[in-house]
Amino acid sequence: MSPFDDGLSQFLDVLPALIRERLERSELIHSLVEVVLDYGRPAEVRYRDKVERMPDVLVSQHDLDFVSRSIGDFGSDNRAGIERTLHRISAIRNRHGKIIGLTCRVGRALEGTIDIIDGIVRSGQSILFLGRPGIGKTTKLREVARVLADEVGRRVVIVDTSNEIAGDGDVPHPAIGSARRMQVRHASEQHQVMVEAVENHMPEVIIIDEIGTEMEAAAARTIAERGVQLVGTAHGQTLENLMLNPTLCDLIGGIQAVTLSDAEAARRGTQKTVLERKAPPTFDVVIELLDYDRLAIHHDVQKTVDLILKGVPPRPEIRVRTGAGSVEIVQAEQTVDLDDPGFNTRFPALARQPRAESPAKAVIPAFPSAPDTRLPATAPMRVFLDGIAPTRVERAIREKRINAVVVKDPSLAEAVLAIRANHQGKSRKARELMTKPTVIVKSNTFVQVSEALEQLVKGGGSKPTEKPTAIVEETLAAIDAVLQSGKPLELPPQPTSVRKIQHQVTEAKKVMSESVGEHPNRRVRILPSRLM
Repeated sequence: MSPFDDGLSQFLDVLPALIRERLERSELIHSLVEVVLDYGRPAEVRYRDKVERMPDVLVSQHDLDFVSRSIGDFGSDNRAGIERTLHRISAIRNRHGKIIGLTCRVGRALEGTIDIIDGIVRSGQSILFLGRPGIGKTTKLREVARVLADEVGRRVVIVDTSNEIAGDGDVPHPAIGSARRMQVRHASEQHQVMVEAVENHMPEVIIIDEIGTEMEAAAARTIAERGVQLVGTAHGQTLENLMLNPTLCDLIGGIQAVTLSDAEAARRGTQKTVLERKAPPTFDVVIELLDYDRLAIHHDVQKTVDLILKGVPPRPEIRVRTGAGSVEIVQAEQTVDLDDPGFNTRFPALARQPRAESPAKAVIPAFPSAPDTRLPATAPMRVFLDGIAPTRVERAIREKRINAVVVKDPSLAEAVLAIRANHQGKSRKARELMTKPTVIVKSNTFVQVSEALEQLVKGGGSKPTEKPTAIVEETLAAIDAVLQSGKPLELPPQPTSVRKIQHQVTEAKKVMSESVGEHPNRRVRILPSRLM
């Protein structure tokens, strides 16, 4: 339970009377997330796990005016709040500036939301939270501010653009503890207030919500370079999303194209033009919020970005809060050592050095590394991808908790995940892959990839019943018999992957073949006719 008043009564007071009465009678009132009011349409109520519409309650202009008069003034970002609470009301306007829709979101201060990352928060490292809207990024920022200000004793300043972290009004909500709050008059001025906070108020920690512009990203870098711990959120669900965002990629060091010399390209085994990170990342740690109680942690952003640019998919640490309230590491972070750092190879003094362990981190028990008993009992299945995007597969492995790992060398793979267009080819690589258990997908979508990967790990791929050498030898013997007798010969029924090998062997011997029969008795018939 939260020790803070959630201000739900104040939230209900600003709603139209009929909607307020319905909500007060609802058994789900304590899981209320937001109320949506659009002019001329039924009111909509969204709970944590359910959405209800009120077809008999059409929102009128009078209802919208009532809510608007009951709250503070809307800012330039069309957001307003209820004083001394964390609730937020956002407006939708027509072309003439008239309010025709309102999104009334309930804000709650919760304790215990950062116990899963407590050691990281107290370590002094700069942290960036990523995740979809409504996943709890701002809630975690609020508690980070309170913990660092009250329990660790650091000077914390919150740059509160829309009063979303510390609530509306001049007195901040008690959920931020003794942290100080700087309000932002216009959203476009957030980067200026960020720098002003460092220059004027000597903070040890700055907390920012929704870093969204290039100027804000530049201000965040300025803050980090001055030795201030930075905790913030940004738009995007994964670290890979951030790297593809030209506006915000500076938060993780920025990406640049580098042209290598012929000798260097040959040494690396790459093309002459490669992508590299151009600067140290602003944030030391990136945390992806996968769900309310599950997150992925990239402990070394600098190394992770370099690996991604070299084509190595990330394998972050996955932490989960169990039903009993304990925290479990279900996947330890897996990285490989880099021979070629991605930034200032010739000037190592310019690279960011590892932080010395702070006294606070020394006295507080560090989060335990994952023991072997918490990892899957069996070794992960080595999967080769044929035409499938590695980022989608790695995301499926993380989010679905699939016991698999992606390999680049087909000879090391235990199974194959292929897209249909590639797998139907006749290349040498395609023929090699046909000898391994395989699952084929029609398109490169996350849903199909994740389902196929689960099927493959559970043993649902098509598997050859014999070793490839035995299949080839049997087919060659059958070809000799057909050529000597001049009569067709049918081989025993086999799966699709085996029949493909048999057809390829006959084709190599310039002999015609065809598949006959219906599954599961479909088989290859070798004909005495020669291919032209």
